[in-house]
Amino acid sequence: MRRVIFNQKGGVGKSTITCNLAAMAARRGLRTLVIDLDTQANATHYLLGEQPADADDTIAGYFEDTLSFRIYPRDIESVSHPTPYKNLAVVAAHPSLETLQGRLESRYKIYKLRESLAALADYDRIYIDTPPALNFYTRSALIAADRCLVPFDCDAFARQALDELSATVDELRMDHNPELTIEAIIINQFQARARLPRELVDELRAQGYPVIEPFLPASVKVRESHQARRPLTDLAPRHKLTTAFAELHDQLEAQ
Repeated sequence: MRRVIFNQKGGVGKSTITCNLAAMAARRGLRTLVIDLDTQANATHYLLGEQPADADDTIAGYFEDTLSFRIYPRDIESVSHPTPYKNLAVVAAHPSLETLQGRLESRYKIYKLRESLAALADYDRIYIDTPPALNFYTRSALIAADRCLVPFDCDAFARQALDELSATVDELRMDHNPELTIEAIIINQFQARARLPRELVDELRAQGYPVIEPFLPASVKVRESHQARRPLTDLAPRHKLTTAFAELHDQLEAQ
């Protein structure tokens, strides 16, 4: 199963959700791979502690290979890195992804990620973190994935962008990936006592969006987790946010 975490709006918690759901899957005994396609490399730093110094050992190196002839081309497994956590590996991002993008688009390499992931046999779950933009890497991820998770932070601007996001997914499904579905809208940084978040959630449900519970509560523990570069299941296994991630993971797996 391949899940892409996607939202064109920045600051909605894509990397946090990607890494913590992946860490929870690994904790449950599932062999799990995170692929970081964002030049900011937040997921890479979160799970590895630091970014590999050599771009050749990252997703950038994998994409660079697709632009040149190799008798024995590498698969994506060869640029994965083990994390300190059992069953969890990462394909790291690198800033050179930015300069590669135009060359990859001009050579129409949009299907390469899907081909490489389809050939992997060693993982039960793959989570793909994407940049906050609809670019080559985001499209590649949506074409490569089976399911799309959409973080939603109960902001009016996020609500306005959701219909456009849904239309983008529909277009890619029709043109490139008939298996792709929006599996769930994940409510992040939810403030239960505030009126606007509750109203926005009710509106999403009324319009048929697949809002899933539990909602992820706002918590300073997320920042502590980022600073420590440790997923919540390792840093604070009994915290309410960790419990929410565990329940969310299990709900997704039960669908």
